[in-house]
Amino acid sequence: MVKIWNYKTPGVPDEYFITDETVPGPTKEEVRVLTISKARLSEGDIVIDVGCGTGGLTVEAALQVGLQGKVYALDDDAVAVKLTQSNVEKFGVQDIVVVRQGVAPEGLASFPDVVDAVLIGGTVNLREVLRVVQAKLRSNGRVVVNAILLETATTAVDELRVLGFENIDVAHISVAVGKQIKSGTMMLARNPITIVSALNSR
Repeated sequence: MVKIWNYKTPGVPDEYFITDETVPGPTKEEVRVLTISKARLSEGDIVIDVGCGTGGLTVEAALQVGLQGKVYALDDDAVAVKLTQSNVEKFGVQDIVVVRQGVAPEGLASFPDVVDAVLIGGTVNLREVLRVVQAKLRSNGRVVVNAILLETATTAVDELRVLGFENIDVAHISVAVGKQIKSGTMMLARNPITIVSALNSR
């Protein structure tokens, strides 16, 4: 198999991923880069991706943790789970990733009890998910929440404070990408995302 991504740095181009119009994603390249950066992953880490969608972040995390690590991906949508599995196989990280269908936080129960980092997409049960996540995160483990909605970001910050997480970091990301047209380069805005990350101090 030809290796699709030959770099250690994150930022796989969006068009490399298999997609489906019924499932949003993948998480845009620039957002994936920052999300992985905020997670501060190392080789051998164990990671959970909650709300994996098309598997963009799942693949990026797997490329960071390598064969000594593990990434557990969860989504409640059967099509998303299938897409993630397809992308995992496309990028050759199937020995690193476990993909399951389920609703968070209940679906996290079958994942390891101690993990190094958790990535969270939008979820309607965010407070409950963060409580379960904290119980699984090792001391000094990190959680990263990607929020499309302002309310999701606000809830994340509030609950992380309640739970005693430290170094809560909030970054609002607005990206515009150039598109070549006859007269020059037109900048096209992508949806702004708020990335909330924090350190588990327990």
